[in-house]
Amino acid sequence: MTSTAPAHPAYRAALLLDRSLGDPDDEGRLFSYARCGALDDQEEFPVEICHELDLLGLPAAYVPAAYGGSLHSYEHVLQLMRAVARRDLTVAVAHGKTFLGAVSVWVGGTRRQAEELAALVMDGAAVSWGLTERDHGSDLLAGETVARPDTGGYLVSGEKWLINNASRGRLVCVLARTGEAGGPRDFSLLMIDKARLARSACRPLPAVRLHGIRGADISGVTFTDAPVPRSALVGEEGGGTETVLKGLQLTRILCASLSLGAADNALDLATDYALRREAYGSRLIELPQTRRLLAQSYADVLLAEAVTLVSSRSIHGLTGELAAVSAVTKYFVPTLIDQVITRLGTVLGARSLLVGPTHRHGRFQKVQRDHRIVGIFDGNTLVNLHSLVNHFPLLARHAARRTVDAEGLAAATALTAPLPDFDRDRLSLLPRTGCSLVQALPAAVEEISVLAARGAAPVSLARRARAVGVAAADLAADLAAHRPTPVEVPAAAFDLARRYADSYAASAAVHLWLRNREAADAGRGPYRDDLWQDGLWLEAVLARVQARLGPGRTDPADDVLDRLVPVLAEQHRSGLLPSLLHYPLVKGSA
Repeated sequence: MTSTAPAHPAYRAALLLDRSLGDPDDEGRLFSYARCGALDDQEEFPVEICHELDLLGLPAAYVPAAYGGSLHSYEHVLQLMRAVARRDLTVAVAHGKTFLGAVSVWVGGTRRQAEELAALVMDGAAVSWGLTERDHGSDLLAGETVARPDTGGYLVSGEKWLINNASRGRLVCVLARTGEAGGPRDFSLLMIDKARLARSACRPLPAVRLHGIRGADISGVTFTDAPVPRSALVGEEGGGTETVLKGLQLTRILCASLSLGAADNALDLATDYALRREAYGSRLIELPQTRRLLAQSYADVLLAEAVTLVSSRSIHGLTGELAAVSAVTKYFVPTLIDQVITRLGTVLGARSLLVGPTHRHGRFQKVQRDHRIVGIFDGNTLVNLHSLVNHFPLLARHAARRTVDAEGLAAATALTAPLPDFDRDRLSLLPRTGCSLVQALPAAVEEISVLAARGAAPVSLARRARAVGVAAADLAADLAAHRPTPVEVPAAAFDLARRYADSYAASAAVHLWLRNREAADAGRGPYRDDLWQDGLWLEAVLARVQARLGPGRTDPADDVLDRLVPVLAEQHRSGLLPSLLHYPLVKGSA
């Protein structure tokens, strides 16, 4: 594929931002690797870089177009944040937090609230999300911050802690207790403008020193009888928990942008080193062990990208199923990329630990430290797996019925298909139709078998697809046999949730290939020819899924993974993102 190949619209938007920011290897650029490394060493907030992103209009991408912003597609904002995270995760976390803080208004506020908040966000106001507390962590229903009725509104008292941009943010969306009935309806959301509060009513807590994202403002805020007008109430009183859970369905998917950006950075460093470094008379990339590590990592990144592409489009196409989709995505992608980064550290050896200007501004050790926090944001790994376990009865029922929203599934997986407008009213706390992607896997496997019988797909690809299909059938049987427990969730249930996530990932990849292969074969669109031809990337990622399925299952990936290495090397030499789609990087030769 030539450098003039068309880009997918979401990738094109990210590329325009990338080009505006300039070459990150150029130390004279504000948003450079050198500058980000220095800020990290000093544990300093990236004020100037965030301001540059403001000037380039990134805040408008956090605001739905209906309220005056440029957010038409959540696929677009995810790829924009991936581009930022590729340069530096600290900046992505620091700047992108505003979307998280504002999302409750987008999904639960009135039009007037949304338009007023939109104007502030596009003017550069930072918004934080005040959910967690020092003594309760992820247990939001144990929160002690209270909002007592007062003339014209509420008096808010309590502490929110380990909050991103709690000190620097002008506004904070606070989950506060407004009832005492003893349930989720006890909580409401208030969008509090700290600029309107006296110092005695609102006090910032010191930023916490961190291992990763050292320059981010992870701190807290204490309210003491803070007067808040009733107009600050987001949605209905008592509806705060529901609004938060619906907002998390969006943010958990968008968090995948942080993981993909981190993976892009780490894979670029390791590939470059393997191509340049010699050992035992050969370049590292020619040594079997290095090739194996790079190929495994590349395949895993492509799998994570496939999952993220489909999940971000599902926000529009399969909105009612996001309770399951978001939990799978938030568990699967950060966990997989943590493994990728660790593996690539082995390729770099001691250089993976170097800081400062000694080796590439300490980029690798920084991305490794920074990414570890992504799995904690917006519900940690166990929280998301537990959420899936809670949905098992519905997922099992629809897996048995093979329920599929065909129209929504097509929109989520066919990259040339227009996305429907996002409809917040379709958000649901339960995936009432299950998860179409997983439920459609058996039919998709059969479709690949038919293609192989006609000679339109490799027999080896069909064989791997059938193996994944067998695993999916086993999963469906185990889901049907699962019996919920009222108190403690057994370890076996979490293992079942992990297997469900693996099946989701496999199906995302299979459907992405099936729905786009004809356009790719015809040379239409942004597809990487060397990956899409003969289903190379799909066969590789299915091999990786098979390897994840557990003891007793052989890893058949030896041959197909080795075929990935020349593709990775060529993409790197050509200055292209190691991706399923065409994306020329803005980078120098350093």
